[in-house]
Amino acid sequence: LSICGKLCYAIGGAPNQVAGSAAAFFLQIYLLDIAHITPFHASLVLFIGKASGAVTDPVAGFFISKSRWTKIGRLMPWMLACTPFTVVSYFFMWYLPPFVSGRVAWYLTFYCLFQALTTLFQVPYSALTMFLSTDQKERDSATAYRMTMEVLGTLIGAALQGQIVASAHVSHHCTVNPPVNTTDSWHDTPSFPDPSDPLSHQARVYMIAAGVIGGVYLLGIVTLFLGVKEKDDPYALNSDRAIPFCKGLGLTMKHGPYVKLTASFLLISTAVQLEQSNFVLFCTHAADLRNHFQYLVVTILVSAAVSIPFWQKFLQRFGKKCAACGVSWMIPFAVMLVTIPNLILAYFVAFISGLSIAASLLLPWSMLPDVVDNFRLQNPHGKGHETIFYSSYVFFTKMSAGIGLGISAAGLEFTGYKPGICRQSNDVILTLKILIGAVPAILILVGLFILLFYPITEESRKETKLALEVLR
Repeated sequence: LSICGKLCYAIGGAPNQVAGSAAAFFLQIYLLDIAHITPFHASLVLFIGKASGAVTDPVAGFFISKSRWTKIGRLMPWMLACTPFTVVSYFFMWYLPPFVSGRVAWYLTFYCLFQALTTLFQVPYSALTMFLSTDQKERDSATAYRMTMEVLGTLIGAALQGQIVASAHVSHHCTVNPPVNTTDSWHDTPSFPDPSDPLSHQARVYMIAAGVIGGVYLLGIVTLFLGVKEKDDPYALNSDRAIPFCKGLGLTMKHGPYVKLTASFLLISTAVQLEQSNFVLFCTHAADLRNHFQYLVVTILVSAAVSIPFWQKFLQRFGKKCAACGVSWMIPFAVMLVTIPNLILAYFVAFISGLSIAASLLLPWSMLPDVVDNFRLQNPHGKGHETIFYSSYVFFTKMSAGIGLGISAAGLEFTGYKPGICRQSNDVILTLKILIGAVPAILILVGLFILLFYPITEESRKETKLALEVLR
């Protein structure tokens, strides 16, 4: 693979991360403080939206696995077709409708549509790794390029969104220290008026951000189409038949390495999602860092982007299972931030969290091709199983993230979160601390424990590579 080809492949996936990052960091606070939706309804939007994307995964995998080969490949037409609709749904997801009573239905519709369309892009795009090259090192290298660009996309999305919409969440009288004998009236003072007008400043800056990110989508798909050539399954014989989707799904669910890898990173990705979705709320309401949240988010993502090449070298030298220890680095520092909400410590925690997030992003996508190769060796006369593996993996991670986000938003509803006020109750602050510190720590530790039983080592990986070369 040429460097140019790897870069074009990596750039193609970046827009999904740009949009996903903006939604991960800002959608919850947008629904609560700008659209003035109750935390319970926000939890419904987040959970049902994630669930709709997750349900689309196996459906997308089913239809893609039955797709015929075209002049531009089997996967590329799906990515080209869904991108324009994705851009439209993303823009309306951040549009504040002039009516109030139907806002929940509005955001639920367009968030579900956006999640489903990004799935139709993500499944063929992630499976495309298997059709770039037959060499494991080349695929790992392409994955590292992809992860670096996706983390940069996550950085760009959070930075763009953060800088454009920061003014929507700043209220001057909220930044002033309250008197010692704080009254309830100060607590209940709205930090900004209800922006029921779609042309209000708060609503307008979110639409500007959505329009800019929509343009990034178009740039990414053009680069992917012009710079990447999809190759057919190099191991398939003319006599091989495609594995039926349901049968293939059953086989993947019985494949030990896949089950252990999915279970482990299902928990780890949920922990990362909880950190992302509650971080801005935590900085705003629990740590008195409302004027620094956009810079802290950028610090996290710059750290993640810079450390991807380090993790790629690390896993090549010490192995992929050993590199998983890096995911646990964020635990002690997140607990420190919760107990000692200091500005300097917050930036240090953001830097360390970026290192851990980079490891959690790179490892599953680097290990999944090894699992697919292992399955290929055990089922040598079937083909078309790649999209089944990738679609079902994304399905499980999205479902777990949706459940986690729904529970966290419901927890805020239960403890009495009030949209738009200067200071939340002590129960809400405690809930945010638990969602940032304790819950992710438990999920990561359990996920790493499951990963200890993952059977594919560097030695078995080399044996699988040699056996596939003989088969080829």
